Amino acid sequence: MVENLMLQVTPEEIGDSQPLFGPGSVGLDSVDALQLVVALDKAYGLKIADSDIAKKTLFSVDTMAAAVAAHKKSAAA
Repeated sequence: MVENLMLQVTPEEIGDSQPLFGPGSVGLDSVDALQLVVALDKAYGLKIADSDIAKKTLFSVDTMAAAVAAHKKSAAA
């Protein structure tokens, strides 16, 4: 995420449960959100078409990891 979005922070500076958007967050914006959606699709085949699902999925590193894990599990079944 840090490399993909060219963030000015290190991965260690981003807490796993820290919000990525909004107050008290890493400070990502809507362009960053779009880039994350594309990156998750390319890297993991995780397609996020609905904006409400995107908000929940992209909330934090933890929520993105959980979405990827759930996607992998459902793809393997």
